[in-house]
Amino acid sequence: MPRSQPTVSDHLLQRLEAWNVRRIFAYPGDGINGIMGALRRVTEDDGNERFDVVQVAHEELAGLMATAHAKFTGEVGVCLATSGPGAIHLLNGLYDAKLDHQPVVAIVGQQAFAGVGGSTQQETNLRSILQDVASAFLETLSSPEQLRHLIDRAFRAAIGGRTVAAIIVPHDVQQKPAVLEPPQEHGRQHSAPGFVPPRLLPRDEELRRAAAVLNAGRKVAIIAGAGALHATDEVIAVAERLGAGVAKALLGKAAVPDDLPFVTGSVGWLGTPASNRMMRDCDTLLLVGTNFPYTEFLPEEGKARGVQIDVEPRNLSLRYPMEVALAGDSAETLSALLPLLGDHRAESWRGDIEGWVRESRALTDRQAHAPAEPINPLRVIWELDQRLPDDAILTADSGTSAYWLGRDIRLRRGMKASVSGSLATMGCGVPYALAAKLAFPERPVIALVGDGAMQMSGLSALIDVAKRWKLARARGKGWPDQRFVVLVLNNRDLSYVTWEQRVMEGDPRYAATQTLPDLAYADFARLLGLDGVRVERPEDVASAWERALASDVPFVIDAVVDRNVPTLPPELKAEQEDKLAKALASGDADADAVLDQLQLQEVTQR
Repeated sequence: MPRSQPTVSDHLLQRLEAWNVRRIFAYPGDGINGIMGALRRVTEDDGNERFDVVQVAHEELAGLMATAHAKFTGEVGVCLATSGPGAIHLLNGLYDAKLDHQPVVAIVGQQAFAGVGGSTQQETNLRSILQDVASAFLETLSSPEQLRHLIDRAFRAAIGGRTVAAIIVPHDVQQKPAVLEPPQEHGRQHSAPGFVPPRLLPRDEELRRAAAVLNAGRKVAIIAGAGALHATDEVIAVAERLGAGVAKALLGKAAVPDDLPFVTGSVGWLGTPASNRMMRDCDTLLLVGTNFPYTEFLPEEGKARGVQIDVEPRNLSLRYPMEVALAGDSAETLSALLPLLGDHRAESWRGDIEGWVRESRALTDRQAHAPAEPINPLRVIWELDQRLPDDAILTADSGTSAYWLGRDIRLRRGMKASVSGSLATMGCGVPYALAAKLAFPERPVIALVGDGAMQMSGLSALIDVAKRWKLARARGKGWPDQRFVVLVLNNRDLSYVTWEQRVMEGDPRYAATQTLPDLAYADFARLLGLDGVRVERPEDVASAWERALASDVPFVIDAVVDRNVPTLPPELKAEQEDKLAKALASGDADADAVLDQLQLQEVTQR
């Protein structure tokens, strides 16, 4: 088709530009050939790459990177995949976005509209496949006149609902002549791009009720979640006024700096002793932007009064029966609350909290230096914590790496960190890190990954890392900050699940499902033109981090660690102790080593 006549695909890209989209995570296929051709024409027409098309090794990685882009930038993540298998592969990453409330728009190809229903190759019922994950907005572009309002509504739905929207674009429709302005006729839509989310603030009387509850408390505990990431100053100000301690849900890891003396760290299964004790002993609980799921670690029902702030009304009073539940933005609501709060520092329990924090940090130091065979995984994390660069962005995969990030890495102001929260999918650590690096090439990025996740999809994502690093260098710029480090905790075991089987089910380790092959991850990195080192002795851990953080190429640390170092809460409940004892007495081959590590790690038991 002549260049003078733009296609629907050309128009689609114009509309994405109108929504300030500059990066698209994609994998090609014939179901989106029209769109891929339009992307090529955009570059050829003006000589500038108006879109950064990130070609991934697998469509799942595109969905995960789009989610991470939204998490780290606050922008809409956009991913593009072909019909049938491409759309199916996207699903895991899209569910990650939906469950962690991130705005993502997925554009998916389909076989020619005229042939749909004829069982043509790669034809699937995409509406059925996508209708749950994209329940907020899912439409098929069947006519060029639809394009403007479908794109606009998809973005508004994604931004306004902090969720996933999807558009199915059949192959033959992609090639049709664009209709830039629909005719002024009945039934036609005349949409425009643009949307700014509204201010969300509770009613004044509800703020006063909340303030009365908080002012009456003398042992106030705060849990900050992902919804408080933009409310750092407000959370600190309220905590200071009330003399409260601040614990953090895993997705709220970067909400408040860990170097403040009243910040107790993570809470729950991945929690510090300070956080979990604060939950047990508080008389007032304030939840800010979190849907923290581990209710067994919250105060017993009726023991503490409660106030909750969340933008999602459906999350209010769900995990704990709140006396006052405020639907509102966390920063706006805390700012409105602050003038209503008295200064309770003098009569608060701040001294107790700060003492518990010091004890927790001393415990971490002892645990990190306890012997293990061959290396204590916490020692590897502890050595990173001593050297964590300013402005670092950290990601962790699901499993033991998320446990160590949540509990033992101390973030400072300005740092970022994220994981797959509610979905807790494996395979997110490396694609999250690459998305972060592409968005913030001037900042150091560090991914903490288990060997199970690395084998699942991390090795494919590392190929993408090598490709993008080489591309940046070929363009003569490179990354302004070259530091990109992937730590692989190589314990040859799916150890987080192994520990869950013991403590939750009373089952011994089952080698057939848990054992993983020992791969040479650093060698694989060098095969890609990157660098890396395998570490098998604790005395070599510190120098490995020094080398990695000084490297001018992406670097992999293959740390051979002990699977028997426990990833458990600091104090086990009676039922958990009984199940663990049952598992170890039922033929668990690692029973003796596990018992030794429980003692060395000072896990509190009866």
